[in-house]
Amino acid sequence: MNLIEVDRALRQLRLGGMARVVEARVREAQTEKLPHLDLIARLITDELTIRGDRLLERRFHAAGFRERDRTLDGFDFDFNKKMNRRLVHDLAAGHFVIKHEDALFLGPPGTGKSHLAQAIGRAAIQQGHKVLYREAHVLIEELADATIAGRRKEKMMVFASAPLLIIDDLGMRKLPPTAGEDLLELVMRRYERVSTLFTSNRPVEDWGKLLGDAAAVSAMLDRLLHHGHVLKCGPRSWRTKNPENLQQDQPLS
Repeated sequence: MNLIEVDRALRQLRLGGMARVVEARVREAQTEKLPHLDLIARLITDELTIRGDRLLERRFHAAGFRERDRTLDGFDFDFNKKMNRRLVHDLAAGHFVIKHEDALFLGPPGTGKSHLAQAIGRAAIQQGHKVLYREAHVLIEELADATIAGRRKEKMMVFASAPLLIIDDLGMRKLPPTAGEDLLELVMRRYERVSTLFTSNRPVEDWGKLLGDAAAVSAMLDRLLHHGHVLKCGPRSWRTKNPENLQQDQPLS
């Protein structure tokens, strides 16, 4: 069997990772006079590595991050020195996902909440967890569209079952009157089963007014804070540090 036939056979066996490197590995084995077992071991390692990379890529894509390149290495903790960086790194270690705990990142716009949330989501994916990211208004819109299409149950199940659901920027856009009930239903379904991370530019005391449903918000926060980690971000804003970085989005009044 020549290399062309080996390549064809590997692809038929769905071993595309091996097929991509088999020619190079064979030449390497000839040059280094590798034992056959070592050649096979390297090919298997190549296949596993490529499959792992593909899985990560699929999960990053499925998560729906707004900015998928956000990492903790790219975050300047010294800009807001009072931020609890130990809590951030503890969350990035993923233990809260395993324990089905929740997190709330609170602070003014531009203080790094979304960056940190997406960085923690990225870390969770690398640890093997499935993650979904949605801005709050997008999540509510998707539920509304699914309701109109008669698919609300299926859409709610998708959001309710993700091991880590990140709901970003609660308070940046005005939400419909049903948002409080939708978020309460979602939190109740997820409570002590999976983990939810909210970011908001509003203190939790304002969420009742923000969502227009004090009773629903009270019940939702009761669950989120039961096993919840609260990170206070700020007070300094990255967007006002450099005038050219100012964005159009402003907090709701």
